[in-house]
Amino acid sequence: MAKLDVELKVNGEDYKLQVGSQERLLDTIREQLKLTGTKEGCSVGECGACTVIVDDQAVNSCMVLTAQVDGSKIITVEGLESKSGLHPLQKAFIEKQAVQCGFCTPGMLMSALALLNTNPEPSKEEIKTALEGNLCRCTGYQQIIDAVEMAAEEWGG
Repeated sequence: MAKLDVELKVNGEDYKLQVGSQERLLDTIREQLKLTGTKEGCSVGECGACTVIVDDQAVNSCMVLTAQVDGSKIITVEGLESKSGLHPLQKAFIEKQAVQCGFCTPGMLMSALALLNTNPEPSKEEIKTALEGNLCRCTGYQQIIDAVEMAAEEWGG
């Protein structure tokens, strides 16, 4: 299989990589960059566990070929924390007990971040819409919605 040269900016760092023509962004993130916070769930774009932000849009990384995002800016869950500590979304998820088994959490955080980056004062319905592509089997969703509202109040709005 032929290898393609790609350049990505992931969590603020520049990478020059060689990827297979059919290599998924999810695999590049987890295997080449060793950023394992992004999870593989369903592998068909239904669960949201693999959500990352590509050029300011939340995307299911299992459904995108790495070659398709050559030159893009990507944020994974590892990109949330800064030198000053946890991101307000991470703090809110902890405070509102929106994390149980934790498998869906990276995707939920990234979908919420994409929302708050474009809409710092979302309504409850806008939050629900932004998160509808992310499945959670543990929390019942209310704590997650509460956490996004809290983060919006503290950070966004």
